[in-house]
Amino acid sequence: MNLSPEFSLIHHYFNTLTAERDDVVVGIGDDCAVLYTPANTLTAVSIDTLVQGTHFFADVDPYRLGIKALAVNLSDLAAMGAEPAWFTLALTLTEINDKWLKQFSAGLAEIAKQHRIQLVGGDTTRGPLSITIQVHGHLQAENMLRRNAAKPADLICVTGCLGDAAAALQYKLGQLDKSALSDTDIEYLLQRLEMPTPRNQIGQQLAGQAHAAIDISDGLLADLTHILNASNKGAKLDLSALPFSAVLQKLPLELATQLALTGGDDYELCFTATADKVAGLKQQFPNLIHVIGEITDDTGIYYQGEQGHWKPFLNIRAGYDHFSK
Repeated sequence: MNLSPEFSLIHHYFNTLTAERDDVVVGIGDDCAVLYTPANTLTAVSIDTLVQGTHFFADVDPYRLGIKALAVNLSDLAAMGAEPAWFTLALTLTEINDKWLKQFSAGLAEIAKQHRIQLVGGDTTRGPLSITIQVHGHLQAENMLRRNAAKPADLICVTGCLGDAAAALQYKLGQLDKSALSDTDIEYLLQRLEMPTPRNQIGQQLAGQAHAAIDISDGLLADLTHILNASNKGAKLDLSALPFSAVLQKLPLELATQLALTGGDDYELCFTATADKVAGLKQQFPNLIHVIGEITDDTGIYYQGEQGHWKPFLNIRAGYDHFSK
């Protein structure tokens, strides 16, 4: 079989990358994928592009990059309560580097198989290194999670720990005082930045139980603000309840808090739900769900100061802006 370099690349690294699903009628190899959508379900779709120098460093391990490229998209499905089904991949490469492609595709395959999501098509081209993935998932209309459904007295919850990825980024930029951290600590932080864990299992369980949800990509304050603006509500946060990893606890409390609130790249979930629903979820996912505040009718985000007074957060950025200067 005499294939062009592009089709040889696809055939060698991506044709059988992921396990086959019964709802894929036609996958890689035709002009379009043909997919079967189960009756009485909706399709959730999300897309993200990662560009070298903007979203990842040039020296990142390609295996880890393969994991992150899909993980950030899976996290969007988790925030909607959708079950992952299919994805497409558009890969722009400066050159065909077999060693790089072998590692990248291995990382991509690892996380795809974990979440039973099948690669069904895409494109490859020459240019500056960038990775675009579009994911598709199934969900029931009545269980769809949205940003605009937070209700007064809902508890505000997050999954996992916050701030680790931001600490890793500071380390990579030479801005982190790492004197209190071991090499093992640094490696843990780098793993959190380069190989985030999308919370799809929790996200699917939130469907029908939580009112509003979002994944934390731009920082807790920025992403919670999206929920509050869409719902026309406010929030009171308990900063002492912010979940820090054992590694982040080795940093000064003020720095750890700042990283957790504004750092981003956590790819955890932030959601709101009634107290009884939260209690059940905490039993189902012990040590993974943390209550950090409450939804209010008043707009704005407040925290309790040293004297017990509620103080507003000021100058909350709306999220990462790719075109800001």
